[in-house]
This record gives sequence, C-alpha cells and structure tokens, in this order.
Amino acid sequence: MNPLQQLRAAGQSIWLDYIRRQLLASGDLRRLIEEDGLSGMTGNPALFDKVIAGSSDYDEALRGILLASPDARAIDMYERLALDDIRMAADRLRPVYDCENGCDGFVSLDVPPTVARDRRATIAEARRLFRAVDRPNVMIKIPATPEGIPAVEELTAEGINVNITLIFSLAQYEAAAQAYLRGCLLYT
Repeated sequence: MNPLQQLRAAGQSIWLDYIRRQLLASGDLRRLIEEDGLSGMTGNPALFDKVIAGSSDYDEALRGILLASPDARAIDMYERLALDDIRMAADRLRPVYDCENGCDGFVSLDVPPTVARDRRATIAEARRLFRAVDRPNVMIKIPATPEGIPAVEELTAEGINVNITLIFSLAQYEAAAQAYLRGCLLYT
C-alpha cells in the first residue's frame, strides 16, 4: 500500500500546502486524491504570488480579466484568480468532504494579512471570502493574533469554517482552542 494511503488508513489527514491552476486542470489533483489519499489543501498569498508570477498558468485568465476591466487593480486580479483556484480545489475535494461527513476534504484560504491586527476587519473579510467562495468545504485562515482569537470565536459561532494559523506558543494554542470551543457552543 502507498505510504500516504497507510497514513490515511491510520486516521491521519494528508494536506497539500500548494495550489496551482495547472495542478487543478491537469488531473494531477484528482490523482493525488484518489491514489495518495490527499484530503485537504491550503493556499496563501505568497504561494499564489509565486505561481501567478512564475508560470504561464494564469496568462489566459489575466488577459480575460484585463479585457473585461482594463483598469483592474492588481489586488482584484489576484483575488479573482485565487478564489477561482480555491473553488476548483474545493470542488475536487468535495467527494472527500461528503464521504467524511464534513470532517475532512477542506481547502483553506487566508484573510488578507493587512487585517491581522483588526478584529472587525478580520471578521468582515472572513465573511466576505466565505460567501465569495460559496463552498461548504472552504476554511478561512485566521491568524492567532490577539485580534484574531475573538474573531475565531465569532466566526465559528456563525458556522464559518476556520483554520487558525500562526500559532507559535502554548498560550496561543490554548487561547485558539478555547475560542473555537466557545464558538462551537454558541453555534446555532
């Protein structure tokens, strides 16, 4: 048996910290899911910057955006491309999500780093991104900053899937876990 499948059989989720349009379009992602037991993915702004700028995968999509909106801002083009990739990845992982009754098969996406120190802005961006992706198996990454911890509680209480990131201490871990649990208790 494939070693990754062995890990999966032992109850370990296998996630890929990488998303790229070619991976989604080529069938390679489907193979990773079916043959290697891939059960989740995560993307981040630095990763998307690298794959958008460093490949021709996005050239056609960028041309289409610029033809439709010649004055499009770089951040808006990035977000459109990233959201499209996140949706495609979520669609490919949806069978895992369904098979695991919503306990796996997620794709995660960061709130913009510019809001990491603003609780209200973090919550607003997480809500906006969750609605924009419009897939039940998307997670929104929230940093475990002092401002992010209360955002985790509020978003979890609303039923928004969160992936808490940038945990560098036991105190941060405990605060994040408590915020998540309080949010679960408040979920309606």
